[in-house]
Parts: sequence; structure tokens; C-alpha cells
Amino acid sequence: MLLYLHHDHGPNDAGADNASVQRMAMRASLAVAVLMLVGKLWAYFITGSTAILSDALESVVHLGATAMAGFSLWYAAQPPDRQHPYGHGKIAYFSSGFEGAMILLAAVFILIEGTKALILGPELQQLGTGLLITGTLGLINLFLGLYLVRTGRKTNTLVLVSNGRHVLTDMWTSLGVLVGVGLVYVTDILWLDPVVAILLGLNIMRTAFGLMGTAYSGLMESVNPEESGKVLEALEKAKAEGKIDGYHQLRHRRVNDQVWIEAHFIMPDSLSLREAHRRATLVESVLDNLFEDDIVQVTSHLEPASHEHPKKHTHALPDSLSGEG
Repeated sequence: MLLYLHHDHGPNDAGADNASVQRMAMRASLAVAVLMLVGKLWAYFITGSTAILSDALESVVHLGATAMAGFSLWYAAQPPDRQHPYGHGKIAYFSSGFEGAMILLAAVFILIEGTKALILGPELQQLGTGLLITGTLGLINLFLGLYLVRTGRKTNTLVLVSNGRHVLTDMWTSLGVLVGVGLVYVTDILWLDPVVAILLGLNIMRTAFGLMGTAYSGLMESVNPEESGKVLEALEKAKAEGKIDGYHQLRHRRVNDQVWIEAHFIMPDSLSLREAHRRATLVESVLDNLFEDDIVQVTSHLEPASHEHPKKHTHALPDSLSGEG
């Protein structure tokens, strides 16, 4: 007996609520991104500070990246179609990589401008007004960034998490500007301004590589050890309770708030098709409950115990936990 069962699980109401929360968060991010761009460019033109320019350039990049993130969030929510049977969620990883690349570009430009200002010497004016503008905008970014990261983690939305981290990077950049330009304002040591810009550029570059690393891991479907452990523990428990004789060919993958699990369940030869289906459904329900806030799709392949079970293609499953009876 060879039988495939495919079950879609997931809280539809929760999915709709998540989509509404995600859209609201992204609209807030876009609105604040425009405010940041206008405010920081104004502060730069008033002061002539290279450090403030670096903050403004980061905001220019952030606006473009946020627009890309908004499109990615919309596209990822589109239902599966004939060309994309697993949906469109992987664009989130592309968006994260794109945002990282944009941040890296800004960091390089900031380093160039900071170095030039350090060599030629900056010309600064009205630093008090510039500091006030920068500090206010930085505080707004702090609250927005925390909100986006928290919302993204709650709804398993990489686009929002990446965008929130970018916003927090912008906040830290503003804080660095406040410290550096504040020192210039107090001490009148002008070369501190481009030095601060260079340090901020290096910090922004570090964030960029982090975002691109996250994108690479997602596109290559790197295994999440914690989630693998949960799935393995549930299947071992089902085996110990006699629901199944064993399992193999286990795979699972995640894209944002969607989880796919595939496994071959080994059943006693004497079971009827109805009873084998009932047991498999029980195990699938257990797997579904491991990810209560996600849309879970479980595909199980039922095999009789007498069937030869090859030990291959078992996802994140050591020999000591082969699961075969």
C-alpha cells in the first residue's frame, strides 16, 4: 500500500488578521521614511555636517528599500498559482537582500564623503538646530523600529523584521550623529564630524552584510535547528505511542508564516486504509499544532512495514533518530 495524504492546516482568521497588521505596519514605515528623508536633508543643508549627511543618505536608501519592502509584502500575500504552487513568499528574502545591498551602497558613499571631509576640512554652522532635528527624528525611528520588529516576529514576516532592523540602524546612526556633532558643538573640534561619519558608515556596512546573510540563508532554505527538533520530537512521540511504526524521508521548510512538512509514515501491514488514514491525520494534527501561528501544510506518504524503506533524503535527521521500526 502506497498512499499520499496532503493536508493544509492554519488559522484562516489569524492569517487575515496578520495581513491587516502587516499592511498597517508597512504604511507607517513608508510615512515615517518620507518624514525622515525630508527632515534629515533639511538638517544637512542647515548645518553642512558630513555626519548629518551620512544620516540623511541612509534615509534616502531606507525610503527606497521600504518601498521595495512594501511591494514584497503585497506580492508575498498573493495566493499560489500555476507557476508558483508554493506561493510567492520567497520574495521576502529577495527584499531583505536588496535592502542589505542598498544599505551597503549607502555605507560606501558615507565612507567616501567622510574621508573627503576629513582631508579637506568641514564647514559647519547652526549645529544646535541640526542636533534638535536629528534627535527628534531619531526618537521617532526608535519607536517605529521596535514596533516593526515586534510585529514582524509576531506574524513571522521577514520583510517587516528586516525593515524594522533597518529603521533601528537609522536610529543608531542618528544617535551617533548626535554624539559626534554634539562634541563638535561643545569642543569646536571640527575634524570629529567626518570621523563620526566614517564610524557610522562602518556600522551601517555591518548591518548590510547581516541582512544579506539572512537573505542567503532563506533562499538556500537553511535548516532551523529549533524547528527541526520540535518536528523530530513530535514524530518520536507518535512512534512511541504506537500511532506509527516509524518514519523517514522527513523534510520541512519555512517561508515567512508558511511551513511545509513532508514525511513517510510506516504503518503495520494489517491496518485498513481507513485506520491508516485516521492515524496519519492524528500525527499531522500534532505537527500542525507545533506551529499554531503559522499556515502549516503537511504531506504524508503511507507505507506498510514490510516495504523496503531506503535511508536517504532524510532532512536534518541523524541515524540515531532514523525513526524506522
